[in-house]
Amino acid sequence: MKVKKLAGALGAEIGGVDLSKGVSPDLAAEIRAVFLEHLVIFFRDQTLTPAQFMAFARSMGQPVEYPFVKGIEGFPEIIEVKKLEHETVNFGGIWHSDTPYLPIPPMGSMLLAREVPPYGGDTLFANQYLAYDSLSDTMKRLLEGLKGISTSAKADVSKTREDRLRSDGKADAPQSYVNAHPLVRTHPETGRKALFVNVAHTAGIEGMKDEESAGLLQYLFAHQVRVEFTCRFQWAVGSIAFWDNRCAQHNPINDYHGYRRVLQRITLAGDKPF
Repeated sequence: MKVKKLAGALGAEIGGVDLSKGVSPDLAAEIRAVFLEHLVIFFRDQTLTPAQFMAFARSMGQPVEYPFVKGIEGFPEIIEVKKLEHETVNFGGIWHSDTPYLPIPPMGSMLLAREVPPYGGDTLFANQYLAYDSLSDTMKRLLEGLKGISTSAKADVSKTREDRLRSDGKADAPQSYVNAHPLVRTHPETGRKALFVNVAHTAGIEGMKDEESAGLLQYLFAHQVRVEFTCRFQWAVGSIAFWDNRCAQHNPINDYHGYRRVLQRITLAGDKPF
């Protein structure tokens, strides 16, 4: 296995691994160590069936269903993240961590590229350890103990789901989810602190009036995605990204109108933030 660091902040490409052959416990442990160190890992040229993709996911964690969109046939935990030629809004096209509005947000997510446009469609990732570490001690004390109110219904993100809900939506999905989690969470495996707030889903701070929390949240939203905290990944068919939802955010860039982009996603079960 070969590991190539992608950027100073986060991200590493893993080479020399053919995931179609399965992942042994020893190899899984090696991959997991790289994942924890670099927050998001990438594989190239992986020709996987849905069953093989699911097998890799199970070697890393417990796949769970996404609450709003149906899975592909035979695999309810694999959803399509796609933008079609006639569509102008991309699914999840805003900085976010996945489903923090659930009582127990996911540990991580995986994407496997099936179709990509001739240009564009890259994904940005941001390191939330660095975002927290670079705050002043005074700001860290201010955030200690505060809980952010996460919702699935903020307008800027809900509109990015509209095309997929029309084509692939679950009939029994709730209208919305709301839960509160710490603005700063402690990673259960590394013990490091990370900002756990995002512009797509954090609607307020528990115990504060909207006008009191607005300025603080706007500062955090801008701060946590500073360019020096990020990396950028260019997709090709067969590429896989696997990121740690507990300490990284992502943002798919919507710069390929008129072209089709189809990826498959698996979400892995997590733990209650503390």
